[in-house]
Amino acid sequence: MRIVFMGTPKPAALCLQALLDAQEQIVAVVTQPDRPSGRGQKISSPPVKDLAKKYHIPIEQPEKVKNNPDFIDKIRTYNPDLIVVVAYGKILPKELLEIPRHGAINIHASLLPKYRGAGPIQWAILKGEKETGVTVMQIVPELDAGDILLQKKIPIDINDTSQSLGEKLFDLGAELLVDAVGKIKKGTIARTAQKDHDATQAPLLMKEIGEIDFRKTAREVHDQIRALIPWPTAHTFYHGKMLKLLNSEIILEKKGETGGVLEIVKNKGFIIACQDAGLLITEVQLEGKRKMKASEFISGHKLKEKDILPS
Repeated sequence: MRIVFMGTPKPAALCLQALLDAQEQIVAVVTQPDRPSGRGQKISSPPVKDLAKKYHIPIEQPEKVKNNPDFIDKIRTYNPDLIVVVAYGKILPKELLEIPRHGAINIHASLLPKYRGAGPIQWAILKGEKETGVTVMQIVPELDAGDILLQKKIPIDINDTSQSLGEKLFDLGAELLVDAVGKIKKGTIARTAQKDHDATQAPLLMKEIGEIDFRKTAREVHDQIRALIPWPTAHTFYHGKMLKLLNSEIILEKKGETGGVLEIVKNKGFIIACQDAGLLITEVQLEGKRKMKASEFISGHKLKEKDILPS
């Protein structure tokens, strides 16, 4: 079966590698254009492109896919039976979806119809979910609303961040993708329509969601901290400067004035009061500074018990 693969970041490259390892026929790769990245803003290529070059797969990097008839015509020349999309970064037009006889499929990092949208991993943690999973779905013009082809659950660990949970989900997604493609080839894939009335949304995260309100429960703040790693990160303010909180642990027996520093824990960090319990902060980053252990921050900035955040 002739497959056009569309994806951009490292998790997409992982899925492409899984298909290649399964001896699937990848006739072309579509990925985002090379972009400036890092402090030096050096032009770098997407991980999917780097992998495609290694396997001598034709590469397309259009600036846009909508209202781009030349790109659509180019995809037709590859005569694909299926388009596989993993974290490509753009919504696909209907005329592209109609080219392959099996249409297009996508890996989505949630148990659809829950958490449709761009931030399913982050929102699942923010909402305190105990489990999530991966869905392989048929792509339709409506956002994340296509038939479910395969789906599998995994638990969310109390200390999972969006980054660590994302790695688990895309490892699982790569396995499911290979399984789904094999079943599509054999004609044995089952399709389950989503129940739209059960759908929840997971919109793109904005920076403003990172500001912490210590009047919330310790679990809510802990979930906010881990959900927003690596971006946009949860934060408060220390002497008017943004202080990112990067690692936390719930301390049930500690209570006090919300936002107040309850205790300095030697070689670990500081405990700050939330609505119902304390939160031990063990890693921080002050605006304009590097990431550091909270104990190091305390030594350098004289943070002490009874200080109130934000300050």
